[in-house]
Amino acid sequence: MLTFFIVAGVVLGLVYGWYATIISRRNKALEALSGIDVQLQKRSDLIPSILKIAKKFMEHEKELITEVTELRTRMEAGYDARDPNAVGEHLQAAEKLGGAMGKLMVAVEAYPDLKSSDNMVQAQRTYNEVEAQISAARRFYNASVSQLNTSIQIFPGTFIAQMAGVEPMPFYEADDGAKAPVDASDYL
Repeated sequence: MLTFFIVAGVVLGLVYGWYATIISRRNKALEALSGIDVQLQKRSDLIPSILKIAKKFMEHEKELITEVTELRTRMEAGYDARDPNAVGEHLQAAEKLGGAMGKLMVAVEAYPDLKSSDNMVQAQRTYNEVEAQISAARRFYNASVSQLNTSIQIFPGTFIAQMAGVEPMPFYEADDGAKAPVDASDYL
């Protein structure tokens, strides 16, 4: 009888330990996602200043400026961080905005007056810093998601995750447009 209680206690302890690990890793992944959102908000706050400066010089780039504005507006919309599909869509929208901003920064090179503007130089410098912070936040997020997904895909984590309502989270991946090379001659 004593052996039964010892074995049951050990099994319950292991199950609880695995459960606590899964919940801890989920929370770490959500924290990492929040870190990305903070950096994306910094970028989003910077975009109007860049567009305002660029608009004065870039009459021929109205379509690109409009695209950036629309993507920024879409990024401002909220999402449910506990819904893997919503997180995936949010991360894809962020990647599209990053790609459009990359195109805008390449297009700036075609305008010598804009390129030499002190305001634009400072805005580009700040934008590059924010992009570096977003990149670091993405790496932290993907590492956290990897740990979470691994822990819930290995037995007995699969069953414990189902009971706890924890689902795998999507990795932050570049969309196809971001993977394609940018031809600067299109903007010059």
